Amino acid sequence: MSTEVNVPLRAVVGHRELALHAVRETLRPGALDAPVRWAHVSELRDPAPYLVGAELILTAGVNLPAEAAEVDRYVRGLRDAGVTALGFGLTPTVYETLPEPLRRACARHGLPLLVVPSRTPFLAVNQAVSVALTEAGQREQRRITAAREALTRAAGGGLGELTSSLAARLRSWVALVGAGDVLASAHDAPAPLPPQVRELMATVRAGRGIRSATTELGAEFVVVQPVYPQATASHLVVVGRSRRFDGADRAILAVGAALLGLIGRAGSDAAELGAAATGLLVGRESAGGVARSLLGSDVVRLVAGAAYRRGPGEVAQRPDWLRARLDTPLVSVLPGPSFVAIAGSSPSLPVLEDLRAHGWLAAVGSPVPAARLAAASAEVELLLSRARALGRPMIAGGGLDFDALVAPDASRGFAEKTLEPLVELDRTGDRALVPTLRTWLAHHGGWEPTAAELGVHRNSVRHRIAQVEKALDVDLADPETRMRLWFALRWATPDAHRP
Repeated sequence: MSTEVNVPLRAVVGHRELALHAVRETLRPGALDAPVRWAHVSELRDPAPYLVGAELILTAGVNLPAEAAEVDRYVRGLRDAGVTALGFGLTPTVYETLPEPLRRACARHGLPLLVVPSRTPFLAVNQAVSVALTEAGQREQRRITAAREALTRAAGGGLGELTSSLAARLRSWVALVGAGDVLASAHDAPAPLPPQVRELMATVRAGRGIRSATTELGAEFVVVQPVYPQATASHLVVVGRSRRFDGADRAILAVGAALLGLIGRAGSDAAELGAAATGLLVGRESAGGVARSLLGSDVVRLVAGAAYRRGPGEVAQRPDWLRARLDTPLVSVLPGPSFVAIAGSSPSLPVLEDLRAHGWLAAVGSPVPAARLAAASAEVELLLSRARALGRPMIAGGGLDFDALVAPDASRGFAEKTLEPLVELDRTGDRALVPTLRTWLAHHGGWEPTAAELGVHRNSVRHRIAQVEKALDVDLADPETRMRLWFALRWATPDAHRP
Protein backbone atom coordinates (compact mmCIF):
# COMPACT_ATOMS: atom_id res chain seq x y z
CA MET A 1 0.00 0.00 0.00
CA SER A 2 1.42 3.36 -0.94
CA THR A 3 0.86 6.54 1.08
CA GLU A 4 1.95 10.07 0.39
CA VAL A 5 5.22 10.44 2.28
CA ASN A 6 6.53 13.78 3.51
CA VAL A 7 8.70 15.18 6.28
CA PRO A 8 8.11 18.26 8.41
CA LEU A 9 9.98 21.41 7.44
CA ARG A 10 11.72 21.37 10.83
CA ALA A 11 13.51 18.14 9.81
CA VAL A 12 15.19 20.08 6.99
CA VAL A 13 15.84 23.25 8.98
CA GLY A 14 17.30 21.21 11.83
CA HIS A 15 19.73 19.28 9.61
CA ARG A 16 23.09 20.36 11.06
CA GLU A 17 25.22 19.66 8.01
CA LEU A 18 23.06 21.89 5.82
CA ALA A 19 23.37 24.86 8.20
CA LEU A 20 20.15 26.42 6.92
CA HIS A 21 18.85 29.56 8.61
CA ALA A 22 15.11 30.14 8.89
CA VAL A 23 14.19 33.83 8.74
CA ARG A 24 12.18 34.27 11.92
CA GLU A 25 9.71 36.90 10.72
CA THR A 26 8.56 34.64 7.87
CA LEU A 27 7.60 31.81 10.23
CA ARG A 28 3.99 31.74 11.34
CA PRO A 29 2.73 29.38 14.07
CA GLY A 30 3.04 25.77 12.92
CA ALA A 31 5.17 26.68 9.89
CA LEU A 32 7.97 24.27 10.85
CA ASP A 33 5.45 21.42 11.04
CA ALA A 34 4.30 21.97 7.44
CA PRO A 35 5.00 18.97 5.16
CA VAL A 36 7.80 18.84 2.59
CA ARG A 37 7.33 16.26 -0.15
CA TRP A 38 10.35 17.24 -2.25
CA ALA A 39 13.13 19.81 -2.73
CA HIS A 40 13.20 21.34 -6.19
CA VAL A 41 15.60 23.84 -7.79
CA SER A 42 13.97 26.45 -10.00
CA GLU A 43 15.15 29.79 -11.37
CA LEU A 44 11.92 30.44 -13.26
CA ARG A 45 10.13 33.75 -12.70
CA ASP A 46 6.88 31.76 -12.32
CA PRO A 47 7.44 28.08 -11.44
CA ALA A 48 3.90 27.64 -10.09
CA PRO A 49 2.50 25.82 -13.20
CA TYR A 50 5.09 23.08 -12.71
CA LEU A 51 4.49 22.44 -9.00
CA VAL A 52 2.11 20.11 -7.17
CA GLY A 53 2.38 21.59 -3.68
CA ALA A 54 4.38 20.98 -0.48
CA GLU A 55 7.73 21.58 -2.22
CA LEU A 56 10.81 23.26 -0.82
CA ILE A 57 11.81 25.55 -3.69
CA LEU A 58 15.53 26.35 -3.98
CA THR A 59 16.72 29.38 -5.92
CA ALA A 60 19.86 31.53 -6.16
CA GLY A 61 17.77 34.45 -7.41
CA VAL A 62 19.23 34.36 -10.92
CA ASN A 63 15.96 35.69 -12.36
CA LEU A 64 14.64 37.42 -9.24
CA PRO A 65 13.05 40.69 -10.38
CA ALA A 66 14.48 43.98 -9.14
CA GLU A 67 11.11 45.66 -8.51
CA ALA A 68 9.57 45.05 -5.10
CA ALA A 69 6.10 44.63 -6.64
CA GLU A 70 7.37 41.87 -8.93
CA VAL A 71 9.11 40.16 -6.03
CA ASP A 72 5.83 40.29 -4.12
CA ARG A 73 4.01 38.74 -7.09
CA TYR A 74 6.67 35.98 -7.28
CA VAL A 75 6.28 35.09 -3.58
CA ARG A 76 2.50 35.24 -3.73
CA GLY A 77 2.51 32.83 -6.68
CA LEU A 78 4.65 30.35 -4.73
CA ARG A 79 2.35 30.56 -1.74
CA ASP A 80 -0.78 30.07 -3.87
CA ALA A 81 0.85 27.04 -5.50
CA GLY A 82 1.13 25.40 -2.07
CA VAL A 83 4.91 25.70 -1.71
CA THR A 84 5.97 24.89 1.84
CA ALA A 85 9.10 27.05 1.96
CA LEU A 86 11.56 28.99 -0.21
CA GLY A 87 15.27 28.30 0.15
CA PHE A 88 17.44 31.20 -1.06
CA GLY A 89 21.05 30.36 -1.82
CA LEU A 90 23.72 32.97 -1.21
CA THR A 91 26.54 33.10 -3.71
CA PRO A 92 29.18 35.74 -4.55
CA THR A 93 28.22 35.64 -8.24
CA VAL A 94 24.53 36.52 -7.72
CA TYR A 95 23.46 37.60 -4.20
CA GLU A 96 25.91 37.71 -1.31
CA THR A 97 23.19 38.81 1.12
CA LEU A 98 19.47 38.17 1.36
CA PRO A 99 17.48 40.70 -0.75
CA GLU A 100 15.32 42.82 1.54
CA PRO A 101 12.28 42.88 -0.82
CA LEU A 102 12.26 39.09 -0.74
CA ARG A 103 12.40 39.03 3.06
CA ARG A 104 9.50 41.47 3.36
CA ALA A 105 7.36 39.66 0.75
CA CYS A 106 7.83 36.27 2.44
CA ALA A 107 6.93 37.78 5.82
CA ARG A 108 3.86 39.46 4.33
CA HIS A 109 2.53 36.30 2.68
CA GLY A 110 3.58 33.84 5.37
CA LEU A 111 5.98 31.86 3.16
CA PRO A 112 8.83 30.43 5.27
CA LEU A 113 12.17 31.69 3.96
CA LEU A 114 15.35 29.69 4.47
CA VAL A 115 18.82 31.09 3.83
CA VAL A 116 21.15 28.54 2.23
CA PRO A 117 24.80 29.45 2.92
CA SER A 118 27.25 29.52 0.04
CA ARG A 119 29.08 26.47 1.39
CA THR A 120 25.91 24.33 1.12
CA PRO A 121 25.19 23.23 -2.47
CA PHE A 122 21.58 22.76 -3.49
CA LEU A 123 22.42 19.14 -4.30
CA ALA A 124 23.17 18.56 -0.61
CA VAL A 125 19.72 19.90 0.31
CA ASN A 126 18.11 17.67 -2.32
CA GLN A 127 19.96 14.62 -1.01
CA ALA A 128 19.11 15.37 2.61
CA VAL A 129 15.41 15.71 1.79
CA SER A 130 15.51 12.53 -0.31
CA VAL A 131 17.12 10.55 2.52
CA ALA A 132 14.64 11.94 5.05
CA LEU A 133 11.71 11.00 2.79
CA THR A 134 13.06 7.47 2.29
CA GLU A 135 13.49 6.95 6.02
CA ALA A 136 10.03 8.36 6.70
CA GLY A 137 8.53 6.05 4.09
CA GLN A 138 10.22 3.03 5.65
CA ARG A 139 8.98 4.00 9.11
CA GLU A 140 5.45 4.44 7.81
CA GLN A 141 5.51 1.10 6.02
CA ARG A 142 6.74 -0.69 9.13
CA ARG A 143 3.99 0.97 11.13
CA ILE A 144 1.31 0.03 8.59
CA THR A 145 2.55 -3.57 8.41
CA ALA A 146 2.56 -3.94 12.19
CA ALA A 147 -0.93 -2.44 12.41
CA ARG A 148 -2.25 -4.72 9.67
CA GLU A 149 -0.99 -7.79 11.52
CA ALA A 150 -2.36 -6.60 14.87
CA LEU A 151 -5.76 -5.72 13.45
CA THR A 152 -6.04 -9.03 11.62
CA ARG A 153 -5.33 -10.87 14.88
CA ALA A 154 -7.84 -8.71 16.73
CA ALA A 155 -10.51 -9.47 14.13
CA GLY A 156 -10.84 -12.97 15.51
CA GLY A 157 -12.26 -11.48 18.70
CA GLY A 158 -15.18 -9.79 16.96
CA LEU A 159 -16.27 -6.19 16.54
CA GLY A 160 -15.49 -5.05 20.06
CA GLU A 161 -11.89 -6.25 20.13
CA LEU A 162 -11.20 -5.02 16.61
CA THR A 163 -12.65 -1.58 17.34
CA SER A 164 -10.47 -1.25 20.46
CA SER A 165 -7.38 -2.35 18.54
CA LEU A 166 -8.03 0.18 15.79
CA ALA A 167 -8.49 2.96 18.34
CA ALA A 168 -5.20 2.02 20.02
CA ARG A 169 -3.32 2.01 16.72
CA LEU A 170 -4.68 5.41 15.71
CA ARG A 171 -4.60 6.88 19.24
CA SER A 172 -8.14 8.08 18.61
CA TRP A 173 -11.71 7.28 19.51
CA VAL A 174 -13.52 4.98 17.08
CA ALA A 175 -17.18 4.31 16.41
CA LEU A 176 -18.69 1.78 14.00
CA VAL A 177 -22.09 3.12 12.97
CA GLY A 178 -24.81 1.07 11.33
CA ALA A 179 -27.96 2.28 9.64
CA GLY A 180 -28.91 4.26 12.72
CA ASP A 181 -27.11 2.85 15.76
CA VAL A 182 -23.53 2.71 17.03
CA LEU A 183 -22.60 -0.96 16.73
CA ALA A 184 -19.24 -0.72 18.52
CA SER A 185 -17.08 2.05 19.96
CA ALA A 186 -13.81 2.51 21.82
CA HIS A 187 -11.68 5.11 23.63
CA ASP A 188 -14.53 7.32 24.80
CA ALA A 189 -16.24 7.90 21.48
CA PRO A 190 -18.89 10.61 21.94
CA ALA A 191 -22.42 9.31 22.47
CA PRO A 192 -24.48 10.42 20.79
CA LEU A 193 -22.33 11.58 17.89
CA PRO A 194 -22.41 15.38 17.41
CA PRO A 195 -24.83 16.76 14.77
CA GLN A 196 -21.91 17.91 12.59
CA VAL A 197 -20.61 14.34 12.46
CA ARG A 198 -24.02 12.97 11.53
CA GLU A 199 -24.26 15.54 8.74
CA LEU A 200 -20.86 14.39 7.47
CA MET A 201 -22.05 10.78 7.60
CA ALA A 202 -25.11 11.69 5.53
CA THR A 203 -22.84 13.33 2.94
CA VAL A 204 -20.68 10.22 2.69
CA ARG A 205 -23.70 7.93 2.35
CA ALA A 206 -25.15 10.10 -0.40
CA GLY A 207 -22.10 9.67 -2.63
CA ARG A 208 -20.87 6.76 -4.69
CA GLY A 209 -17.71 4.67 -4.72
CA ILE A 210 -14.90 4.48 -2.20
CA ARG A 211 -14.47 7.75 -0.34
CA SER A 212 -14.03 9.43 3.04
CA ALA A 213 -14.70 12.86 4.51
CA THR A 214 -12.93 14.95 7.14
CA THR A 215 -14.07 17.81 9.31
CA GLU A 216 -12.81 19.84 12.27
CA LEU A 217 -14.86 20.02 15.44
CA GLY A 218 -13.20 22.62 17.63
CA ALA A 219 -9.76 21.24 18.40
CA GLU A 220 -10.59 17.78 17.06
CA PHE A 221 -10.22 16.25 13.60
CA VAL A 222 -12.89 13.72 12.60
CA VAL A 223 -12.82 11.31 9.66
CA VAL A 224 -15.81 9.34 8.35
CA GLN A 225 -15.14 6.39 6.07
CA PRO A 226 -17.32 3.56 4.69
CA VAL A 227 -16.37 -0.01 5.45
CA TYR A 228 -15.67 -2.37 2.58
CA PRO A 229 -16.92 -3.87 0.47
CA GLN A 230 -19.36 -1.19 -0.70
CA ALA A 231 -21.30 -0.94 2.55
CA THR A 232 -21.76 2.79 2.15
CA ALA A 233 -25.51 2.60 2.65
CA SER A 234 -25.13 1.27 6.19
CA HIS A 235 -21.84 0.78 8.03
CA LEU A 236 -19.47 3.71 8.52
CA VAL A 237 -16.34 4.03 10.63
CA VAL A 238 -15.92 7.35 12.45
CA VAL A 239 -12.63 8.30 14.14
CA GLY A 240 -11.54 11.44 15.94
CA ARG A 241 -8.54 12.91 17.72
CA SER A 242 -6.70 16.18 18.34
CA ARG A 243 -4.05 15.62 15.62
CA ARG A 244 -4.52 15.47 11.87
CA PHE A 245 -4.55 12.03 10.27
CA ASP A 246 -1.54 11.52 7.99
CA GLY A 247 -1.12 9.05 5.13
CA ALA A 248 -0.09 6.16 7.37
CA ASP A 249 -3.05 6.82 9.69
CA ARG A 250 -5.44 6.68 6.75
CA ALA A 251 -3.86 3.44 5.51
CA ILE A 252 -4.34 1.88 8.95
CA LEU A 253 -7.91 3.19 9.06
CA ALA A 254 -8.55 1.54 5.68
CA VAL A 255 -7.34 -1.80 7.06
CA GLY A 256 -9.58 -1.47 10.10
CA ALA A 257 -12.57 -0.40 8.02
CA ALA A 258 -12.14 -3.36 5.67
CA LEU A 259 -11.96 -5.83 8.54
CA LEU A 260 -14.93 -4.27 10.33
CA GLY A 261 -16.96 -4.54 7.15
CA LEU A 262 -16.03 -8.18 6.61
CA ILE A 263 -16.78 -9.16 10.20
CA GLY A 264 -20.06 -7.28 10.06
CA ARG A 265 -21.15 -9.37 7.10
CA ALA A 266 -19.85 -12.65 8.49
CA GLY A 267 -21.24 -12.08 11.98
CA SER A 268 -19.77 -10.29 14.95
CA ASP A 269 -18.43 -13.53 16.43
CA ALA A 270 -17.03 -14.88 13.16
CA ALA A 271 -13.89 -16.86 13.84
CA GLU A 272 -13.32 -17.70 10.20
CA LEU A 273 -12.55 -14.22 8.89
CA GLY A 274 -10.55 -15.54 5.96
CA ALA A 275 -13.41 -17.63 4.63
CA ALA A 276 -15.80 -14.70 4.85
CA ALA A 277 -13.32 -12.38 3.17
CA THR A 278 -12.57 -14.80 0.36
CA GLY A 279 -16.23 -15.38 -0.35
CA LEU A 280 -16.91 -11.65 -0.40
CA LEU A 281 -13.97 -10.73 -2.58
CA VAL A 282 -13.96 -13.23 -5.42
CA GLY A 283 -15.95 -11.78 -8.29
CA ARG A 284 -16.81 -8.45 -6.64
CA GLU A 285 -15.83 -5.10 -8.12
CA SER A 286 -15.33 -3.75 -4.60
CA ALA A 287 -12.53 -6.24 -3.99
CA GLY A 288 -9.85 -3.77 -5.02
CA GLY A 289 -10.30 -1.56 -1.97
CA VAL A 290 -10.31 -4.49 0.42
CA ALA A 291 -7.22 -6.08 -1.12
CA ARG A 292 -5.30 -2.82 -0.99
CA SER A 293 -6.25 -2.43 2.65
CA LEU A 294 -5.71 -5.98 3.92
CA LEU A 295 -2.83 -7.03 1.69
CA GLY A 296 -1.10 -3.73 1.00
CA SER A 297 -1.13 -4.40 -2.74
CA ASP A 298 -2.99 -3.10 -5.78
CA VAL A 299 -2.77 -6.51 -7.47
CA VAL A 300 -3.39 -9.93 -6.01
CA ARG A 301 -2.82 -13.61 -6.76
CA LEU A 302 -5.34 -16.35 -6.25
CA VAL A 303 -3.91 -19.48 -4.61
CA ALA A 304 -5.76 -22.79 -4.63
CA GLY A 305 -4.82 -26.05 -2.98
CA ALA A 306 -6.07 -29.63 -2.87
CA ALA A 307 -5.25 -32.66 -0.78
CA TYR A 308 -2.12 -34.47 -1.99
CA ARG A 309 -1.59 -38.20 -1.52
CA ARG A 310 -2.66 -38.89 2.08
CA GLY A 311 -3.86 -35.30 2.51
CA PRO A 312 -3.01 -32.67 5.11
CA GLY A 313 -3.08 -33.43 8.79
CA GLU A 314 -5.29 -31.70 11.30
CA VAL A 315 -2.76 -28.91 11.98
CA ALA A 316 -2.11 -28.26 8.29
CA GLN A 317 -5.85 -27.83 7.69
CA ARG A 318 -6.14 -25.02 10.23
CA PRO A 319 -6.68 -21.61 8.59
CA ASP A 320 -4.10 -19.95 10.86
CA TRP A 321 -1.46 -22.47 9.76
CA LEU A 322 -2.15 -21.70 6.11
CA ARG A 323 -2.32 -17.94 6.71
CA ALA A 324 1.12 -17.95 8.30
CA ARG A 325 2.68 -19.84 5.39
CA LEU A 326 0.91 -17.94 2.63
CA ASP A 327 1.35 -14.56 4.37
CA THR A 328 -2.26 -13.50 3.93
CA PRO A 329 -5.31 -13.29 6.21
CA LEU A 330 -7.60 -14.22 3.31
CA VAL A 331 -7.67 -18.01 3.47
CA SER A 332 -10.68 -20.30 3.31
CA VAL A 333 -10.47 -24.04 4.00
CA LEU A 334 -13.13 -25.99 2.11
CA PRO A 335 -14.41 -29.57 2.19
CA GLY A 336 -12.42 -32.12 0.24
CA PRO A 337 -10.21 -30.93 1.79
CA SER A 338 -9.13 -27.96 -0.32
CA PHE A 339 -8.41 -24.28 0.22
CA VAL A 340 -8.49 -20.98 -1.62
CA ALA A 341 -6.53 -17.89 -0.65
CA ILE A 342 -5.99 -14.34 -1.90
CA ALA A 343 -2.39 -13.19 -1.53
CA GLY A 344 -0.62 -9.92 -2.21
CA SER A 345 2.42 -11.69 -3.68
CA SER A 346 3.23 -15.14 -4.97
CA PRO A 347 4.30 -17.71 -2.39
CA SER A 348 7.81 -18.91 -3.16
CA LEU A 349 8.47 -22.39 -4.51
CA PRO A 350 9.99 -23.52 -1.17
CA VAL A 351 6.74 -22.47 0.55
CA LEU A 352 4.70 -24.48 -1.96
CA GLU A 353 7.01 -27.46 -1.50
CA ASP A 354 6.50 -27.17 2.26
CA LEU A 355 2.75 -27.25 1.67
CA ARG A 356 3.16 -30.39 -0.43
CA ALA A 357 5.19 -31.98 2.35
CA HIS A 358 2.28 -31.31 4.69
CA GLY A 359 -0.29 -32.80 2.30
CA TRP A 360 -1.31 -29.80 0.16
CA LEU A 361 -0.76 -29.50 -3.59
CA ALA A 362 -1.08 -25.83 -4.53
CA ALA A 363 -1.36 -23.65 -7.63
CA VAL A 364 -0.75 -19.90 -7.84
CA GLY A 365 -2.46 -17.73 -10.44
CA SER A 366 -1.15 -14.73 -12.35
CA PRO A 367 -1.10 -11.29 -10.70
CA VAL A 368 -4.39 -9.53 -11.46
CA PRO A 369 -6.30 -6.46 -10.25
CA ALA A 370 -8.47 -7.54 -7.34
CA ALA A 371 -11.66 -6.73 -9.24
CA ARG A 372 -10.77 -9.48 -11.75
CA LEU A 373 -10.56 -12.30 -9.22
CA ALA A 374 -13.52 -14.07 -10.81
CA ALA A 375 -11.63 -14.44 -14.08
CA ALA A 376 -8.48 -15.50 -12.18
CA SER A 377 -10.33 -18.41 -10.58
CA ALA A 378 -10.70 -20.12 -13.96
CA GLU A 379 -6.95 -19.94 -14.54
CA VAL A 380 -6.19 -21.31 -11.07
CA GLU A 381 -8.54 -24.25 -11.60
CA LEU A 382 -6.59 -25.22 -14.72
CA LEU A 383 -3.30 -24.75 -12.90
CA LEU A 384 -4.47 -26.94 -10.03
CA SER A 385 -5.64 -29.60 -12.46
CA ARG A 386 -2.20 -29.52 -14.09
CA ALA A 387 -0.56 -29.70 -10.64
CA ARG A 388 -2.56 -32.84 -9.83
CA ALA A 389 -1.54 -34.45 -13.11
CA LEU A 390 2.15 -33.65 -12.62
CA GLY A 391 2.24 -34.09 -8.85
CA ARG A 392 3.99 -30.79 -8.25
CA PRO A 393 3.01 -27.17 -7.45
CA MET A 394 2.32 -24.77 -10.29
CA ILE A 395 2.99 -21.02 -10.41
CA ALA A 396 1.68 -18.88 -13.27
CA GLY A 397 3.68 -15.95 -14.53
CA GLY A 398 7.07 -17.60 -14.79
CA GLY A 399 7.32 -16.90 -18.52
CA LEU A 400 4.97 -18.14 -21.25
CA ASP A 401 3.70 -21.10 -19.24
CA PHE A 402 1.23 -22.41 -21.81
CA ASP A 403 1.54 -25.89 -20.32
CA ALA A 404 -0.09 -24.70 -17.11
CA LEU A 405 -3.00 -23.03 -18.84
CA VAL A 406 -4.23 -26.10 -20.72
CA ALA A 407 -6.06 -28.87 -18.93
CA PRO A 408 -3.95 -32.07 -18.84
CA ASP A 409 -6.59 -34.24 -20.54
CA ALA A 410 -7.01 -31.66 -23.29
CA SER A 411 -3.28 -31.32 -23.89
CA ARG A 412 -2.73 -35.08 -24.05
CA GLY A 413 -5.67 -35.47 -26.39
CA PHE A 414 -4.32 -32.73 -28.67
CA ALA A 415 -0.87 -34.34 -28.73
CA GLU A 416 -2.15 -37.83 -29.50
CA LYS A 417 -4.42 -36.65 -32.31
CA THR A 418 -1.77 -34.41 -33.87
CA LEU A 419 1.12 -36.89 -33.77
CA GLU A 420 -0.85 -40.10 -34.42
CA PRO A 421 0.22 -40.43 -38.12
CA LEU A 422 3.90 -40.09 -37.19
CA VAL A 423 3.67 -42.43 -34.23
CA GLU A 424 2.03 -45.07 -36.43
CA LEU A 425 4.72 -44.75 -39.13
CA ASP A 426 7.46 -45.02 -36.49
CA ARG A 427 5.78 -48.08 -34.98
CA THR A 428 5.46 -49.92 -38.29
CA GLY A 429 8.59 -48.78 -40.08
CA ASP A 430 11.06 -47.66 -37.40
CA ARG A 431 11.54 -44.31 -39.20
CA ALA A 432 12.24 -42.17 -36.07
CA LEU A 433 10.01 -39.37 -37.41
CA VAL A 434 8.84 -38.14 -33.99
CA PRO A 435 12.33 -37.76 -32.44
CA THR A 436 13.64 -36.27 -35.70
CA LEU A 437 10.88 -33.66 -35.76
CA ARG A 438 11.46 -32.80 -32.13
CA THR A 439 15.22 -32.42 -32.57
CA TRP A 440 14.81 -30.42 -35.79
CA LEU A 441 12.35 -28.00 -34.16
CA ALA A 442 14.60 -27.65 -31.12
CA HIS A 443 17.41 -26.57 -33.46
CA HIS A 444 15.12 -24.08 -35.25
CA GLY A 445 15.16 -26.07 -38.48
CA GLY A 446 18.94 -26.43 -38.64
CA TRP A 447 19.94 -29.43 -40.75
CA GLU A 448 23.54 -29.81 -39.60
CA PRO A 449 22.98 -29.62 -35.80
CA THR A 450 19.97 -31.93 -36.09
CA ALA A 451 21.98 -34.49 -38.05
CA ALA A 452 24.86 -34.25 -35.57
CA GLU A 453 22.63 -34.83 -32.55
CA LEU A 454 20.82 -37.75 -34.19
CA GLY A 455 24.03 -39.25 -35.58
CA VAL A 456 22.76 -39.40 -39.17
CA HIS A 457 23.55 -37.65 -42.46
CA ARG A 458 21.84 -34.31 -43.09
CA ASN A 459 20.16 -35.77 -46.19
CA SER A 460 18.49 -38.34 -43.93
CA VAL A 461 17.14 -35.49 -41.83
CA ARG A 462 15.80 -33.76 -44.96
CA HIS A 463 14.14 -36.99 -46.08
CA ARG A 464 12.50 -37.59 -42.69
CA ILE A 465 11.20 -33.99 -42.44
CA ALA A 466 9.71 -34.36 -45.91
CA GLN A 467 7.95 -37.51 -44.71
CA VAL A 468 6.63 -35.59 -41.70
CA GLU A 469 5.18 -32.88 -43.93
CA LYS A 470 3.55 -35.51 -46.16
CA ALA A 471 2.14 -37.59 -43.29
CA LEU A 472 0.69 -34.56 -41.47
CA ASP A 473 -0.19 -32.63 -44.62
CA VAL A 474 1.52 -29.48 -43.29
CA ASP A 475 4.09 -26.92 -44.39
CA LEU A 476 6.86 -26.71 -41.80
CA ALA A 477 7.94 -23.33 -43.17
CA ASP A 478 4.83 -21.94 -41.43
CA PRO A 479 5.82 -20.70 -37.92
CA GLU A 480 2.33 -21.37 -36.51
CA THR A 481 2.54 -24.98 -37.69
CA ARG A 482 5.92 -25.35 -36.01
CA MET A 483 4.49 -23.90 -32.80
CA ARG A 484 1.55 -26.31 -32.77
CA LEU A 485 3.79 -29.31 -33.38
CA TRP A 486 6.24 -28.19 -30.72
CA PHE A 487 3.51 -28.12 -28.07
CA ALA A 488 2.14 -31.42 -29.31
CA LEU A 489 5.58 -32.93 -28.79
CA ARG A 490 5.84 -31.38 -25.31
CA TRP A 491 2.45 -32.73 -24.29
CA ALA A 492 2.90 -36.18 -25.81
CA THR A 493 3.44 -39.23 -23.61
CA PRO A 494 7.11 -40.23 -23.18
CA ASP A 495 6.69 -43.25 -25.47
CA ALA A 496 6.01 -40.91 -28.40
CA HIS A 497 9.51 -39.46 -28.12
CA ARG A 498 11.39 -42.72 -28.27
CA PRO A 499 12.98 -43.67 -31.60
